[in-house]
Amino acid sequence: MELTINMIKKNNDYNICSLNSELVYQKAHDILTTIMEFRITEDKKGISCTIPCNSCYQPHIPKIVQAIEKEQPVLFVLPAFPGKSPNPQKVLGSLPDMAERYSLQFLNGLCQSIQKIYAPGARILICSDGRVFSNVIGMKDSDITAYQKEIDSIISRYQLTHISTFHLDQLYEGDNFENMRLELLETFGKPISVLKDKVSRGTEENASREDKEANRMYKGITRFLFEDSIHPEQIKSRAGIQKDAKKRAYRVIQLSNAWSELIASEFPEYVRLSIHPQTCGDIKLGIKLSTENSITPWHGVALNRNGRIVFMKRFEAEKLNARLIYDENGRPDYYEL
Repeated sequence: MELTINMIKKNNDYNICSLNSELVYQKAHDILTTIMEFRITEDKKGISCTIPCNSCYQPHIPKIVQAIEKEQPVLFVLPAFPGKSPNPQKVLGSLPDMAERYSLQFLNGLCQSIQKIYAPGARILICSDGRVFSNVIGMKDSDITAYQKEIDSIISRYQLTHISTFHLDQLYEGDNFENMRLELLETFGKPISVLKDKVSRGTEENASREDKEANRMYKGITRFLFEDSIHPEQIKSRAGIQKDAKKRAYRVIQLSNAWSELIASEFPEYVRLSIHPQTCGDIKLGIKLSTENSITPWHGVALNRNGRIVFMKRFEAEKLNARLIYDENGRPDYYEL
């Protein structure tokens, strides 16, 4: 704790001589530790640490300190919940189901845990990014709209008072969806050629952290796009699908990065969370969406195994001969063993 205080003092020129200041930093440290319990890290080749260190805390502590000093809730922002995968082998349909409900309740519970140690509590703003790149990943805009509305309905219905949402429609209200994406790119986007150079440099042994992250993200997005395109109705060859996925991945990342820049601009006081693994000292903190280290809810289904909820792809649940459970409206909701 002392090392963290000294580092923040040095980097942010705060006066921590008084006992009160030290207590503020201790409280900020405790709040972040609550989040760190569920962090996800990129630990390949020793580029991250398995136990949170001072460098892990340093980018995030100042914003938490500022909230505490103002006696306000600690604010987090999380780009997530874009919409269900278009692959019917992975999900039950285009609308949120138990998987999303469970994740939203988990995030709300995380904020409640913070409130136990800091009375003003915490808030998580979910910035739904599905509209940003839906046309590139094969998701219908009508499905995105329905998905966003149902997420808001779940938050209201289950009284998840620590959670709120933000999406592209709110910023460019009145525009058609394609114009929204174009405006986003014009304001916050960078040329794909710049991204390709970063991805290429990320393979080099002495690559910068930023270039390594670009390469890692490119590979991850390519994999997801490939997986989402593999289903019985697909007529392309696997080689053709892979080639197409690699091409589309650059566009997805370009749009995603523009969305990230917009979020940083619109919500500068928010601690930045991510569903993707992050390395030690990154400006974003990778976080799980459930107690289990599993896939995201929009890339799979929920399986209730003797009261323990896990996420997996639909075909995996069916291989287990799990029983499909429907909700009160007759929609497929989750699997049960």
